[in-house]
Amino acid sequence: MEKSLLFVTGTRADFGKLEPLAIAARDAGFQVSFFVTGMHMLGRYGLTKLEVMRLRGVAVHEFLNQRPGDPQDVVLAKTVIGFSDFVTEHRPDLIIVHGDRVEALACALVASTNYIRSAHIEGGEVSGTIDEIFRHCNSKLCAHHFVSSPEAARRVMALGEPEQAIHVIGSPELDFHSGPSGVALDEVRRHYDLPMGEYGICTFHPVTSEAGTMGAQARALFGALEQSNRQFVVIAPNNDPGSEDIFAAMEALPPTRFRVLPSMRFAHFSELMKNASCMVGNSSAGVREAPFLGIPSLDIGTRQTARGNAPSLFSAAAQDSTAIAQFLATQWGRRYDNHTGFGSGTAAEAFVTVLGQASFWNAPLQKRFHDIA
Repeated sequence: MEKSLLFVTGTRADFGKLEPLAIAARDAGFQVSFFVTGMHMLGRYGLTKLEVMRLRGVAVHEFLNQRPGDPQDVVLAKTVIGFSDFVTEHRPDLIIVHGDRVEALACALVASTNYIRSAHIEGGEVSGTIDEIFRHCNSKLCAHHFVSSPEAARRVMALGEPEQAIHVIGSPELDFHSGPSGVALDEVRRHYDLPMGEYGICTFHPVTSEAGTMGAQARALFGALEQSNRQFVVIAPNNDPGSEDIFAAMEALPPTRFRVLPSMRFAHFSELMKNASCMVGNSSAGVREAPFLGIPSLDIGTRQTARGNAPSLFSAAAQDSTAIAQFLATQWGRRYDNHTGFGSGTAAEAFVTVLGQASFWNAPLQKRFHDIA
């Protein structure tokens, strides 16, 4: 009987990483389904559950785990209850969670307490926020680890996880970026009503530990971008605490040079990135995808602290208008060699190869702490 895989997705970002893995698993004969929750279910963020539903040959299960304004601990509690009910009825062979979101933490906890085999994607990474705490918690809760780099594998081992349960496959979203997007840039412009000419991309998410200053940071960053007199496509932030202040700053942007979007289809976003003059903000796309595509990127603030390093990657504080202006003046439109620090676009193939091994499914679910000699 074919094994059943349940992927958990709560945001447009983690779906872009999980989709290549799900497609490869589906095509390899696994029974694939998605538990869709979080931002996917909220109209303000583009109702991106529709993107998951477009994926053929998989089952989709929806769960509304929050109302606007719910704190993260409440979202965690709601998701634990809802996901527990779901897996009690469906009992998948493997639950796959990604990264550091509160939905992933809730579902990893349910998998662990119910002794359901689980896998964590992109563990072992560092960043500057509470996300890192969630990420390491997920690594401790899950039985298997698919990481993006040898450095990440080393950190997961430092958490006491056995080496044989850790697999370096690279970042899955690079699989998609490594090939044609399937859409033309003109089609992307028409679909999202984007202006002609050169453009940069900006995505600025809240940092939960700095929620009280996110409005000031956003106003400073957008003010510096406005002073450059260049065009930008601005993608809305996620729904962490502090997002309302960022939305308020975005609403003041002049529409003649800033096109604000709640979300984008992943293929369209990939094509937009491939043709962008630069990327600015604090999204992981700036430290992963942008360097992989050779696009200069400016990491703002603390959200991605120590997450990555590449010749095309620069950093600045949101209030450092001089550094932002210098980046835009010297890096706009430059191209760099493709950086492969997070993989070379073959993660899905490696993922399915591991799933095809009997040792993966026979590994014990009772975990022990493995000290590093």
